[in-house]
Amino acid sequence: MIKKIFILCALILVSAAIADSAILLDKVMAIVNKEVITWSDLYKAMEFEATEDIKSLKEADRRKFFKEAEMIFLENLINMRLQLQEAAKTGVSASEDDINKAIGNIKKKYSMTDEMFKQAISKEGFTLNEYRKKLSEQITMGRIVDQEVRSRILVTEGEIDRYLSERKELAKESEGFNISHIFLRKTEDRKQAEERAKDIYKKIKAGENFSDLARQYSEDVSARSGGDLGFIKKSDMSKEFLEVLSKMKNGEVSEPFLSEAGIHIIKLNSKAEIKSEQDLRESVRMKLLEEKFNKQYRDWIKGLRERAYVEIKI
Repeated sequence: MIKKIFILCALILVSAAIADSAILLDKVMAIVNKEVITWSDLYKAMEFEATEDIKSLKEADRRKFFKEAEMIFLENLINMRLQLQEAAKTGVSASEDDINKAIGNIKKKYSMTDEMFKQAISKEGFTLNEYRKKLSEQITMGRIVDQEVRSRILVTEGEIDRYLSERKELAKESEGFNISHIFLRKTEDRKQAEERAKDIYKKIKAGENFSDLARQYSEDVSARSGGDLGFIKKSDMSKEFLEVLSKMKNGEVSEPFLSEAGIHIIKLNSKAEIKSEQDLRESVRMKLLEEKFNKQYRDWIKGLRERAYVEIKI
């Protein structure tokens, strides 16, 4: 009988220890009005918001980065919660159709099947429901920001004139290319690398999807996003890239070419060129709108924080 009581007490103590460790593992990091942000909330948000460079790190390196940037991410998550709370107050939300469209756009952009999409979010530690919830929050925040900040910003023609008069070389800075990329690093056996690049190029010419091949073969961090590098200014490009791109049309894929880093195959998605004075003025308008937005967005967030109860626990 005593032995049974001892075993029972031991089990209770073990259960209590497990419960305590679970609480410590998912400890409260902050309180935002009546909402709690836990450790797991924070790290899920980190995984979701991480750039491709961060996602491509080894698990240990990524966790180290997250730990060092914990406070920055926590401040961002607090701001996100405040925006979502403000959206709830004003009736701003995202519908199921909105979320389905967003997922459809992601799959289309990266040429992903349903199964590839599920595998991709699973690798990042999300269930489909969790990912849908994150997308819903992003759409909702975009809408409340549009309503409360972006819709109230105006750039006048006089502001554009002043900006242009102070920056005579602006046209060159506004030109560039939106490209995707397959990259093979330099190896001691250069001929073998060149043969690999030729084989990949043949697959592209045969009709295989560029994004799929980039994910499979590219040795650049952009491989995870199908080789997408986004927009790059002419002034930031090497002469090798400029020489190849100057001869290409939108949608074309280059033959493999060499640089100091290795072998490249690039796809030109689109060009950004200043063709007229009106184009230049429009690019300035967008830049000034962005600058004004950034300032007013910071002021709006500051106001939300001042009116809220925020307690950081770490």
